[in-house]
Amino acid sequence: MSPFGGARATAAFAAGRVLGTAIRLTGRSGGTAFPGMVATKIAPDLLDRLAARLPRGVIVVAGTNGKTTTSRMISDILSRHGLDVAHNRSGSNLVRGITGALVEQMPLIGKGPDVGVVETDENAFPDVVSRVRPRVVLLLNLFRDQLDRYGELEAISSLWEPVVAGLGPETTLCVNVDDPRLAQLASMTGARVIAFGMATEGNSLPEMPHAADAAYCPVCESRFEYQEIYLAHLGSWACPVCETSRPPLDLAVTRVEPHGFERQSLTLCDREAGASLQVDLSLPGLYNAYNTLAAAAVARALDVPPEALAGALSAFQPAFGRLERVAMDGLELILTLAKNPTGFNEVLRMLVSTGFDGTVLIGINDLHADGRDVSWLWDVDFEMLAELGLPVIAAGIRGHDLALRMKYAGLDGDLLDASVAGRPWNEVVDHLLARAHPNRRVFILLTYTAMLQLRRELAGRGVVEQFWEQ
Repeated sequence: MSPFGGARATAAFAAGRVLGTAIRLTGRSGGTAFPGMVATKIAPDLLDRLAARLPRGVIVVAGTNGKTTTSRMISDILSRHGLDVAHNRSGSNLVRGITGALVEQMPLIGKGPDVGVVETDENAFPDVVSRVRPRVVLLLNLFRDQLDRYGELEAISSLWEPVVAGLGPETTLCVNVDDPRLAQLASMTGARVIAFGMATEGNSLPEMPHAADAAYCPVCESRFEYQEIYLAHLGSWACPVCETSRPPLDLAVTRVEPHGFERQSLTLCDREAGASLQVDLSLPGLYNAYNTLAAAAVARALDVPPEALAGALSAFQPAFGRLERVAMDGLELILTLAKNPTGFNEVLRMLVSTGFDGTVLIGINDLHADGRDVSWLWDVDFEMLAELGLPVIAAGIRGHDLALRMKYAGLDGDLLDASVAGRPWNEVVDHLLARAHPNRRVFILLTYTAMLQLRRELAGRGVVEQFWEQ
């Protein structure tokens, strides 16, 4: 009897495993996506069969921002709880990448991992959910992202609506109800719901950012009123006309205490249990407080004890390109991925609030994985960066577009360096070594393919590993 119930699936598994091993041995990029693509060509239902072999089920993580960091947090929490976790850790989040990751981490025969943690691309979410039949679905947020690929938010929420509505009571839906669109989706589901959000003082924005995407009620189209605005359109919201409002929170962050650029302390409050938990996190920024809260909601859904949650979060290390720190020739490089206005604005907000005082390098590409349309640069509040008065290096394929936007943001001409815009990354790194700020700290903010290109250059210089090796 085949371990997967069919010879075709077994052959697909074997082919994926061999290809994955060969790719890693040759040192080529590709990770799990290509082996997974080949495996699914041989057996289109391989992911379904792999998921069915996980006795504790699958957690599916979806959203525009924060998927990779949050899914890593969940994986670390469950590992601390004593579970063996299968996880698409490299962030390859289409069906082929998820399949390839599970092929790599599961045995052909015998006992495999206990549970799966799967982050999924927004467009792939319906297909992934139908295949893995998740025990927990986590919805993080919906922001405008790659308009040429995803379309407006209404397109994604319409795609998700029947999936969420079709979830049954055997599934737990953890949902960030600070996002009005996600709260509306949660109101339609048959799943058990854990609603989470912020309930802090002193972290609210003075007004909604101009790039916010959900200012109007999806029920009656009136403009929302906000008691608190925490991040883009996320906050404590209510419609003054139809009286739709943010649902009560089952789990909340009630205190955020930043500690410079290095870390922050959070207070998590479980309203049902009437208990609070203090968490120390080695990642700054309110967006990482949201990621932590989301991971805690999943831990609550799976009855993970507080000590395992707090221990895993206090030891958590950043994922590839998510405030990842790299030492190179006396420089401290801090690598961060940002792909849309909300992501950029929150990182810039963090730099301002923590008083970062080094060099800033920003790399913008417009390849398919980044999104071809870079008009979103005009929705990023680069004025915040100009106010810091730090030297900024513009790089990447669309580095000149970025430099133009920075000039309109008011960055002083002596501080803006566009001399390596559009140049290869080996030249950018050499330039950085020669021109870095005297304190030798460099904050590097990149779109997806720019991040891959820079890391490939850094790997060639022996200062980082290839990301799929981590």
